Amino acid sequence: MLKLGIIGTHIITDQMLDAAKTTGRYQLTTVYSRTMQRAEEFGKPYGATAFYDRLEDFFDEGDFDVVYIASPNSLHYEQVRLAIENDKFIILEKPAFVNPEEFSQIESLLQAHPKARLVEAARHIHTGLFKAAQKQFAKMKHHQGATITVMKYSSRYDKVLADEKPYPNIFTKEFAGGALMDLGVYAVYGAVTMYGMPNSVVYFPTMAKTGVDAKGVAILTYDGFSVTLNIGKTANSHLVSEFYGLKDTLVFDSIFDTTKVTYFDENKEAHAIEAPYFENSMVDELNDFADLFEAPDDTEQLKLYKRWQALSREVNAVMYDLRQSADFVFPADTNR
Repeated sequence: MLKLGIIGTHIITDQMLDAAKTTGRYQLTTVYSRTMQRAEEFGKPYGATAFYDRLEDFFDEGDFDVVYIASPNSLHYEQVRLAIENDKFIILEKPAFVNPEEFSQIESLLQAHPKARLVEAARHIHTGLFKAAQKQFAKMKHHQGATITVMKYSSRYDKVLADEKPYPNIFTKEFAGGALMDLGVYAVYGAVTMYGMPNSVVYFPTMAKTGVDAKGVAILTYDGFSVTLNIGKTANSHLVSEFYGLKDTLVFDSIFDTTKVTYFDENKEAHAIEAPYFENSMVDELNDFADLFEAPDDTEQLKLYKRWQALSREVNAVMYDLRQSADFVFPADTNR
């Protein structure tokens, strides 16, 4: 059983702990939060026994093998640095880091601490349905790009509309928030996983009054085609995501919370992509990560780890280039 510590006590952590329970491979022992009261009230119902409101004490004294980090984006770098220096296995919520410089520094630190492992929680690419869809995609004779939509209204935007301050972290520059850095990473992962690195990118954001993007359209260009990403946190979209062949099309009901994938052949006949899936879409990734953490030096696990790391690096670079194309800068871009 992998002993688990957590940084970040909110809804996504609840979902992760529910998935961890389903796997039967993790046990929560240790919780960090900004206040002891919050750490205890969140962690005790899950069986945690140690609680901290100082990160240094959390890492120095906490009894855990794996740390799950689900803090605001701008805090990832420093928290991951501490985790690596303490030789922990790390599950880091997406997006991993704010920019390629942070990513590069963390990779150097990982080389200096070979016992540590760092994986980005891009949950959708670990599901059975996504993997089955990849196999169907590889069979398509022609590729002509895609339209990927990830747009869901955030209840936290209500506070922005009401001008309630401080604004929610996810809608502030200070914490590297916005639509691209939240839901947009799922769309970028979808494109990069299927097509690889684009030749060029451009982002057309619609900015919120808080200084971050509320929604936007990104275009990734490849040899002979382009991929369009529709992302947003201030509207609800009911569009599917489509990957185009010549006369055939691969359709996801949702690129990040997939429950149905359909392949339409050249005769427009629909074929359901069959694969088991969990209602909680984080179960598959936690099983994949447990395989790695339980055998961190296994040859096959290391191959997977390097593949995930390379993909995470590429997505990070694309996310940064998209922001640069729109002159959309975070404090972390100039502080390192």
